[in-house]
Amino acid sequence: MNKLLSTFLIFTLIIVSSYGQETVRLWSDQDIPNFQLSDEQEFIAEDRNILFIEKVQRPALEIFLPSKRNSKNIGVLILPGGGYSGVAYDWEGTDYAKWLNSIGIAAFVLKYRMPQSESVITSHKAPIQDAQRAIRYIRDNAKKFTIKKNKVGVLGSSAGGHLASTLSTHEENYYTLKDEIDLEDKRPDFQILIYPVISMEKGVTHMGSRNNLLGNHPEEELIRQFSNELHVTENTPASLIIHSGNDKAVPIENSLRYYKALLNKNVATTMHIFPDGGHGYGLGLNNENAPHWNSLARNWLEQFE
Repeated sequence: MNKLLSTFLIFTLIIVSSYGQETVRLWSDQDIPNFQLSDEQEFIAEDRNILFIEKVQRPALEIFLPSKRNSKNIGVLILPGGGYSGVAYDWEGTDYAKWLNSIGIAAFVLKYRMPQSESVITSHKAPIQDAQRAIRYIRDNAKKFTIKKNKVGVLGSSAGGHLASTLSTHEENYYTLKDEIDLEDKRPDFQILIYPVISMEKGVTHMGSRNNLLGNHPEEELIRQFSNELHVTENTPASLIIHSGNDKAVPIENSLRYYKALLNKNVATTMHIFPDGGHGYGLGLNNENAPHWNSLARNWLEQFE
């Protein structure tokens, strides 16, 4: 790649100050794949006690770095949940990032596009396009972030867990590769899934997530394409799965199916199932019945140090 093009790409990855050290746009406006101009505007939902962002127009990555002295050279891409209707940005995003920083791990929170946005052309492609680009961006800047390219994982909750498992299991490039960033590997080195949606099968899936991602009447082929338990291979990254048996929103069957598929392919897998907690507890700080999964995750992550 010539120097002029490289310089252009640097300037098109717009950087602004934010709650983390910086926030970067994943593409310039001209390069966002699967995008069309619309009158739709991104906004923060009212009447919620979390920062819930809807109608995301331009995907962005917020960067949280520990001090270099404390760095364990590990990076984690965080994919917040929200049922593919929005992004639970602080609850399952920046709060996780701050915790990861406290244990010496770099964290990157993705604000990804929603499938049913008017600015999205093909609904089911938008979230995974943004996730693939994000992990490639992290690896391309690994030296800057004091991490190693082979120590970049993904952490997703609920629908974000579905997106994380999609990133971990799908071989397809969901957008046309554009630049040197896209030469990086799109598969994470490990995955942490918190009460994840995995399957798109009726009776197992979370129907709100399925309807938002695939539409109300998807073809069977599309259902199978995004039922991620069907796409596990020997190359699927090591996994930590956390779920509660009394989850009424995302049935435990999602995690059980994924766990079984991972075992069948001899993928290193740890799963913790708790009797209580329900769904959507984030770090569990305001739910006395929620599992303290972050201590389990901290111990599990030690293998990558």
